[in-house]
Amino acid sequence: MVAAASKGIGLATAKALAAEGCHVSICARNEERLEEAAGEIGEDTRSYIVDVAVPADLDWWLEQTRSDLGPVSILVTNTGGPPAGNVFELTDEQWLAGVQSTLMNVVRLTRSVKDEMIAAEWGRIVHITSLVAKEPSLVLPISSTLRAGIMALTRVQATELAPYGITVNSVLPGHTLTDRQRHLAEIRAEKESITAEAALEKQGSEVPAGRLAQPEEIGAVIAFLCSQQAAYVTGTNLLVDGGRTSGLG
Repeated sequence: MVAAASKGIGLATAKALAAEGCHVSICARNEERLEEAAGEIGEDTRSYIVDVAVPADLDWWLEQTRSDLGPVSILVTNTGGPPAGNVFELTDEQWLAGVQSTLMNVVRLTRSVKDEMIAAEWGRIVHITSLVAKEPSLVLPISSTLRAGIMALTRVQATELAPYGITVNSVLPGHTLTDRQRHLAEIRAEKESITAEAALEKQGSEVPAGRLAQPEEIGAVIAFLCSQQAAYVTGTNLLVDGGRTSGLG
């Protein structure tokens, strides 16, 4: 199961898992884009219209996936980021919506699949978050706060589930060429009175690797964490950022 997989890193992850022989279940809110994504991934892919912020939608997605494909052995949580803005100007409603869409889907989905993974004595759970979990962004205070919390949640879940052969990790992508990155580039462009394309170029130039990541590069790392070869990697919050994050912690 790969959440929010109609485009970007979610889609790249679903493609990487399908290439390794997985039967993939994806969800997203946009029906047209979701159908296109399923066609790109492969004919065995199942797709479902789901808002990950809505508990009933998650329950339905799990039920349908089990009915169509069987027990869940791999879960990749993912969601579009909460709104950008100044920490003192974002409303309570925006903060609470961010909690539901960014944090609680991780809590709910993991809680819902753990029993079948425990019964199988095998499972892989990967949470897609962001480098702002380790290097907070002034433009993304909601995301920075919640994704830092998901790092702690990842460690707790990993410790609880490790005795059953289940690994839990998070991947913290750096600046990746997705719609989200383009949106952030537009915000920067407006602030600095430059074009959005110039803002994207500046974001890439600030990365030691000298460029933005491609979604496929993030998807490949996630696929590895879902493999048998990664069985001893758990509780890790893995930066995949081209060297962008400067902190040691």
